[in-house]
Amino acid sequence: GWRWGQAQGLPAPTSRFCPTAAASKLEVSMPAVVEVEVGGTARIECNFYIPGNGSYTYIDWFYMDRTNTPVRLCHVTDTEVLKEDTDYKERLSVGKDKALSISRVTVQDARTFVCEVGAGSSGVGENRTELHVYKVPGTPEIEANPAGISVQNTDNSQIARCVSRNSFPPPNITWHKNREQLHPQENQVKYTRTRESSGLYTVTSTLFAPVTREDRDSHYHCTVHYWLGGQRHALESRKVQITVFYPAEHLTLQVVPSSALVKEGDNVKLVCEADGNPPPVFSFYKRELDNNWEDLSWLTEPDSGVLTLHGVNKSSSGLYKCQSLDLDDMTLLEKNVELVVNYIEGVRVKMEPSSPLQEGDSVTLSCDAHSPVALDYQWRDEKGRKVAEGNQLFLSNLTFETSNNFSCKVVAPSVPGLEQSKQVSVAVHGKPRIVAISSPLYVRQDEVVNLTCKAIAFPRPSVHWNVNGTAHEYVDNQHIASNLTVRVSHDLLRAGAMCRVSNALGVSEKHIQLLDQKTTAESQGVIIVAIIVAILVVAVLGAVIYFLHKKGKIPCGRAGKQDITRPEARKDKIVVEVKSDKLPEEAGLLQGANGEKRPGADQ
Repeated sequence: GWRWGQAQGLPAPTSRFCPTAAASKLEVSMPAVVEVEVGGTARIECNFYIPGNGSYTYIDWFYMDRTNTPVRLCHVTDTEVLKEDTDYKERLSVGKDKALSISRVTVQDARTFVCEVGAGSSGVGENRTELHVYKVPGTPEIEANPAGISVQNTDNSQIARCVSRNSFPPPNITWHKNREQLHPQENQVKYTRTRESSGLYTVTSTLFAPVTREDRDSHYHCTVHYWLGGQRHALESRKVQITVFYPAEHLTLQVVPSSALVKEGDNVKLVCEADGNPPPVFSFYKRELDNNWEDLSWLTEPDSGVLTLHGVNKSSSGLYKCQSLDLDDMTLLEKNVELVVNYIEGVRVKMEPSSPLQEGDSVTLSCDAHSPVALDYQWRDEKGRKVAEGNQLFLSNLTFETSNNFSCKVVAPSVPGLEQSKQVSVAVHGKPRIVAISSPLYVRQDEVVNLTCKAIAFPRPSVHWNVNGTAHEYVDNQHIASNLTVRVSHDLLRAGAMCRVSNALGVSEKHIQLLDQKTTAESQGVIIVAIIVAILVVAVLGAVIYFLHKKGKIPCGRAGKQDITRPEARKDKIVVEVKSDKLPEEAGLLQGANGEKRPGADQ
């Protein structure tokens, strides 16, 4: 029969040990290697075959010490497990399948374990397993050279340092530049390995190499390689860059904003840049009329290649130069740039004819200016409204109401914000014209009132009143307004007031009529009473006609008409007497009940 070192009823494993029919002696099967992580539990199986349905007598577990001497851990029989007094006594156990388990594994447990099986007459057999203990390293830490490296240093310089901590067994470290693995020479990598008190390893790798200008954009990283389960694994560090020092090879100088857009009053920056690291020392100069160079370096911002010119004007235009000096190798580079400051000057407006203008005249305004760029012209009135485009404005049939002030706005379309304006006054001469007066004015005697007279004229006119009072004048362009404060007297109420406006070209005057509010109110009362009386008369007349109709005195249709014209009188006739100043035609509408038309004296 087949006998396995397992509890009865459990299937025998076949993956590691499979006896054949030819087997005739005790055979012990164990895995060659068992891997376990630090802190975990290692489980080592021991399977065996005893020919002839034999039974095992004992099982002993050993480990091999540093001198390759076996040290027994425990003695196992069918009835008990006897543990030896070793460092493993509290951490080992034997399962029902006779497998050895070791808990809380440490790196010191990485050794060989032996299973020995005794089976009486079948003899003694043994086998062994290598226990491999591992600790996966953490992500490697990388640190670039913080000081920077000069390309002029031909020796190998330290690029970066990579550290892998708390691993077992110690891993390997490789270096990569721009994701490609480097294969440095022996003198370009310094490798150190330190075993900590915990038994874990800290591995440090330092990369050395010469650098070039192109390495300023290079990315470096390191990779830690370790074996687990027969396979190779890797962990990558973050990528770092190094500071590379190199002299400048090229120099640029530009105007900000673009020189084509610079206008008078702008703040302009001349920006000088070099492709060296660290940046060189910059100096600025401007060429004078005598071809000498004026040093402007004192205007530059500290430790920068920026020259700021505040509020530039026409004289700021010219040739500027930037020089860079590398303090390492004293390399001198220079670059020139032309600064053009755009401007508008000499804006003037010409008026034809230039003689004084009268109402009804026409005039042409012409605008001109000088600039190094193309100009556009706009005309605006005193309210800022655009009235025309082009350098000429034609005004016809001038009046006092024609806008007094016009402005010529000169714009440079190619230079945003570059513009200037010039104002011109168009004065239309003429005698005064009274445009508003407070007449008629309803007043009461002895009250204080304001009399208003408003006129338009140029030259500016004067206003005179024919009555005494306190006058206040207000002037708005060609308009003048006079307010006269007076007390209403009987004479003023009767005669009114006269406003007289005059200038060198003529006189205008108008009369202000004053109306007594009391008299006006009485007249209005009489009118209202008359209207009411008329309404009452119409109502009474309507009532009489209605009453006669109801009594049958006024038949409907033709018979009715005949009755109305009959000459006979009726005893029940009704006479309505109305005293009114109505016209006789209206009074004739009233007739007696007998249909006769009464004389006017009887009505």
